[in-house]
Amino acid sequence: MQSYQHTIKVERATAEIFTFNRKDGITEHQVLIHATDPHMTFNEQLKSIIDCYQQLRHAVNAEAIFKRYFLSDAANQAQKVINADDNLCARSVIQQTPLNGTKIALWIIMWTDMKVTQNESGLYEASHGQYRHFFNGSAHVATGNSECQTKSLLNEYIAQLKKEECDIADNCIRTWFYVNDIDNNYHGMVKARNEIFHANGLTPQTHFIASTGIGGRQAEGKVSVQFDNYAIDGIIPEQVHYLYASDNMDSTSEYGVSFERGTMIDYGDRRHVFISGTASINNKGEVMYIGNIRRQTQRMLDNVKALLHEADCDFCDVGVMLVYLRDSSDYQVVKEIFEKQFHGKPYIILHAPVCRPTWLIEMECIAVKAIDNANYAAL
Repeated sequence: MQSYQHTIKVERATAEIFTFNRKDGITEHQVLIHATDPHMTFNEQLKSIIDCYQQLRHAVNAEAIFKRYFLSDAANQAQKVINADDNLCARSVIQQTPLNGTKIALWIIMWTDMKVTQNESGLYEASHGQYRHFFNGSAHVATGNSECQTKSLLNEYIAQLKKEECDIADNCIRTWFYVNDIDNNYHGMVKARNEIFHANGLTPQTHFIASTGIGGRQAEGKVSVQFDNYAIDGIIPEQVHYLYASDNMDSTSEYGVSFERGTMIDYGDRRHVFISGTASINNKGEVMYIGNIRRQTQRMLDNVKALLHEADCDFCDVGVMLVYLRDSSDYQVVKEIFEKQFHGKPYIILHAPVCRPTWLIEMECIAVKAIDNANYAAL
């Protein structure tokens, strides 16, 4: 058995789990833990989430290498999460309200046989064999506008990678930019990212990085941008391929932004696919089906399907889906669509405005597929 979906239910919390394993290889889990009783206080929901995680650790015999908490009110809740979670791994905490009526949810990446450390660079390393995986979450600064903050965050990240003898162009695989008041602050983040990337060899003629730029609020009110990231040391350029789905979508550089639609990494025993934040867009860069949440949702799914197809994958290979809605009142419509097509698969629907006001919905996902490639070492 290489991949399967299952659920662990404990009192007042549920863990939805996608598991991928291969004989003699690392087993990996994509997990979403939801509180199930919206009548509980935040403290009670947080306890139920953490209790569920602790039971899950023992059930699957794996440790977290990355966590992201989704909160309904970061200013009042984030510090409680930090105080309650003493797990040694990269941790992101962001205000993106779960739309099932609860106050908190948790996404976790769990791998077996990984040693996790926090290095002097500040990055969390999960190492196995020839590969070193670096995760970081909740990076932020509280001075300046969104452009200044993004420059500071990216320059600091480049310095962190340098301490690990890595660089952003060759080793960074995935980024997330959470932008508070995205309608006003997104342009500054994009401008800074374009400039820093260009200065570090990331151009339309080379490549960019799979990314999500989405609305999200940090606990500190002066923070306009929060930055999460993932890089790998030990890979070679031939292991990395970029996904375009050009019949469906145009290049992001054509409308002034700098990220890849998707990135796939081939190991000796499996393929990882990271699909960036994807919305209802066509190959001219135009928003499709303005004002129609049902048709935007389907176009978004068609675009993601096309990206997965380029990686020889489909939705059966997807381990987790994060879905973002601008208007929380669209939740029931989108939930019905996802339940019909993806029942049992880990997904979460969050309140998070997309970077263009006319985009009502966006999603990202991670897929994993078994391959055998003797040219590369196993994960």
